Amino acid sequence: MSTPNLVLTGFMGTGKSEVGRLVARKLGRPFVDMDALIEAREGRTIADIFAQEGEAYFRRVEAQIVRELARRTGLVIATGGGALLSPENREAMTATGIVICLWADEDTLLRRLRGDETRPLLARPDREEALRVLLRRRTPLYQQLPYHIDTTGKSVARVADEVIALYTRVLSGESPRRRG
Repeated sequence: MSTPNLVLTGFMGTGKSEVGRLVARKLGRPFVDMDALIEAREGRTIADIFAQEGEAYFRRVEAQIVRELARRTGLVIATGGGALLSPENREAMTATGIVICLWADEDTLLRRLRGDETRPLLARPDREEALRVLLRRRTPLYQQLPYHIDTTGKSVARVADEVIALYTRVLSGESPRRRG
């Protein structure tokens, strides 16, 4: 049987890319950052895609990448923050992977994202309010995912170890705690 993908998802600023890179290195697996893959394929930044084509176009490209990656196994994948909000994308990723949602409290997210100008959904004068509204809107969808790890106040190394431990428990058939 093939090795299920380890898929990290969650809100922007929770550490998906940094944690994913470290998890992949520790497990000796290929790492795919979906946003970086989209930027490479499109030849432009996510912000430029949003500005030039709009969010709907970006979501279509993202859905195509989800379908491609879901056909592979043995990967560590960091999704974009909105990639698995669509039921079709969630279903595709969970078919060949174990999806772990990273989380952080609002104050931590605000601190981590302060000054980050690469986030098109926060490219507004009222960045903090935009973040709060988006977080409130997405939280119920993230909560539908079965596995969660809180990254608040934790180092990348500690979160990576928790991700690997949770993934290992799920693979072994143990029933891990719902939130970490």
